[in-house]
Amino acid sequence: MKNTKYVFVTGGVTSSLGKGIIAASLAKLLQERGYTVTIQKLDPYINIDPGTLNPYEHGECYVTDDGAETDLDLGHYERFLNIPTSQANNVTTGRIYQSVIDKERKGEFLGKTVQVIPHITDEIKERIQLLGNTGEFDIVITEIGGTVGDIESLPYVESVRQLLWELGHENAIVIHLTLVPYLAAAGELKTKPTQHSVKMLMQSGVSPDILVCRTEHEISDSIKRKLALFCNVKEEDVIESIDAKTIYDVPVLMLGEGLDKVVLKKFQLPIDKQPELKVWNEFLTKFKNPKHTVEIGLIGKYVELHDAYKSISEAFIHAGAQNEVKVNINWIHSEDLTATNVPRKLKNLNGILVAPGFGERGIDGKIEAVRYARENNIPFFGICLGMQMAVIEFSRNVLGLKDANSNEMDSETQNPVIDLMEEQKSITNYGGTMRLGAWDCQLLKNSKIANIYKKELISERHRHRYEFNSSYLEAVEKAGMIATGKNPKTDLVEVVEIPSHPWFVGVQYHPEYKSTVLNPHPLFVDFVKAALEHSLL
Repeated sequence: MKNTKYVFVTGGVTSSLGKGIIAASLAKLLQERGYTVTIQKLDPYINIDPGTLNPYEHGECYVTDDGAETDLDLGHYERFLNIPTSQANNVTTGRIYQSVIDKERKGEFLGKTVQVIPHITDEIKERIQLLGNTGEFDIVITEIGGTVGDIESLPYVESVRQLLWELGHENAIVIHLTLVPYLAAAGELKTKPTQHSVKMLMQSGVSPDILVCRTEHEISDSIKRKLALFCNVKEEDVIESIDAKTIYDVPVLMLGEGLDKVVLKKFQLPIDKQPELKVWNEFLTKFKNPKHTVEIGLIGKYVELHDAYKSISEAFIHAGAQNEVKVNINWIHSEDLTATNVPRKLKNLNGILVAPGFGERGIDGKIEAVRYARENNIPFFGICLGMQMAVIEFSRNVLGLKDANSNEMDSETQNPVIDLMEEQKSITNYGGTMRLGAWDCQLLKNSKIANIYKKELISERHRHRYEFNSSYLEAVEKAGMIATGKNPKTDLVEVVEIPSHPWFVGVQYHPEYKSTVLNPHPLFVDFVKAALEHSLL
């Protein structure tokens, strides 16, 4: 059994400093040094998971192979490490309290008063060590959501305090990510916010071992000495994290700062193998030196918040680098599109992606975007709801079923070409009840999709309640839209394409979840390639 080491990443001063990126970058460097690493996220909100949260509230809901609806940071973990995460990698306060209350109802606490300490903190500690106890990992990195001082985060910080004492400092350390702001009026970096943040952390009984300082300007040695003195860390343990042009620069910057070395030294682990980051740097070189540019329209309902489509935008970065192309995403709100303005708004695009989503808002604009792509031979990619919109558009404008719709948008439609899945009809609870996680899909031999994947049986992640209504399959195929991917057990249509079109593919699943730096998703790679060919016409 491995003696698993634990790294806790806390944040101070302000939110959105990039704890997830620092955690993922450190994990990447440790992985390059030959250690097995995983990362988990502790989220302090009371929702069981982000599955029922509006994307405006929390950004994208990321889905794992085992069907967990999780925080979008898990997407970063997978994209950096190129290994899948699971249900155990994301823990929420809601899940912690639900588990403790269920145990109390079963009488597991033998009549004791159930309290935050020890019962809630014991549950948190158990979840933190769940991945470590598998024996799979040398190091488990745990990112604690929120900012030190938040009421919601207190039980997590207390659990960390207890674990540091129980495991010993040779087995568990704390990295505190903080902000060193630059005051233009004074012309200097200020350390006081970091000092206060560390003081607040220490008042909770936790002393940071390493400070990672987000900054717009380089931190001088004198400032590092000052931070070390006032924050009770060694000078070599003050790490600069200067603003980067892309999140994919951060592992390289952290390597330069020696973050991984400092961590391994704390754990008294060998520092033998030097991280090469060979493939990573090749990706960065291609990403930063594109030979062409393509304009791709992302038609969505939440485009004001780009994090709502985080995995899609990152998949375009991976696919763009693979093609040595800069992908300019044009964020287009589907509510702004009408039959009259679509030609003007979409005329300069080399590719159109209609994004996932729920509900009827903005649906007409998505349908008009599909129609424009189909009729003007512009490469089209529909994901989840985007695939369903493609079926509706085709049914209305090619088959002539003018009222064709989804039961999600119009429960009274006479032609529900998209219908509620059979197993969903008896479900009343919304949380965690969709078709979720990895499902197999059999691809039609010699179809575009099979040629893209270079195989005929694939597994992709899902998150949906509605499906292609197979009653209409024969008529749709006869008119020229072919179902080229189906679930081998349920016969559920997973992929549609129009063979007469240069590139027209709709998929019911979410390929963006599986795109990583080392393995760009083949569908995105081929779509960007098609967009490039269109741009050169």
